Amino acid sequence: MSLLLKKLLSDDDLGSIADVIAGVERTTSGEIRVSVREKKTRKEHDATVEALARWEFEHLGMSNTRDRTGVLLFFLLETRQFYILADEGINSKVQDGTWQLIADIMSDHFSKQNFREGITQAVQAIGKALAEHFPKKPDDTNELTNQVHVR
Repeated sequence: MSLLLKKLLSDDDLGSIADVIAGVERTTSGEIRVSVREKKTRKEHDATVEALARWEFEHLGMSNTRDRTGVLLFFLLETRQFYILADEGINSKVQDGTWQLIADIMSDHFSKQNFREGITQAVQAIGKALAEHFPKKPDDTNELTNQVHVR
């Protein structure tokens, strides 16, 4: 784990976030992942945080879920940016402005150095939005790990 990440989130924080994801996913057929990157590679120098999030979404296999109901919270520490990326089908059902409201919640917590709380509340809000439109199905399985992806 990088020094920068350790300053923002402890191992306990990462475990707690994974536990919140697991709990939230008990109410929805959606899949939520959190991915944290310290910095861009040299060849990614000109890439936007959105482009990196889209690459990470594919890299983590999130577009391979049965119902295409994955949501990624992607963080790029070196630029202090994040991006919320939802799979196809979700955006058409989730109310306009939902992702911005969640981004605002995180930004507010982050400005107070409450990184764990900001991510936890974002995961809970995403879970609530997913449960409304994509409730748990009897044959649902956890298709993706709940662990925070760090690199």
